[in-house]
Amino acid sequence: MEPVKVLDAKGLACPMPIVKTRKEMKELESGQVLEVHATDKGSKADIAAWASSTGNELIKQEEVNGTFKFWIKKA
Repeated sequence: MEPVKVLDAKGLACPMPIVKTRKEMKELESGQVLEVHATDKGSKADIAAWASSTGNELIKQEEVNGTFKFWIKKA
């Protein structure tokens, strides 16, 4: 699960982490992984819902010292 890119969305409030994630995912090829770092608590639910609704796969998520990390595989 090696990401091809890491998106730093720390400090951004909803909906900006999703907006930036969507933009970065458009640049990836199918099967590639984007790692997203966010500090907005809402991003936990938002990114999971966005990935599901777009057909992308949320492979893993974790929280480390107040930063939420997500690994999303492009469909």
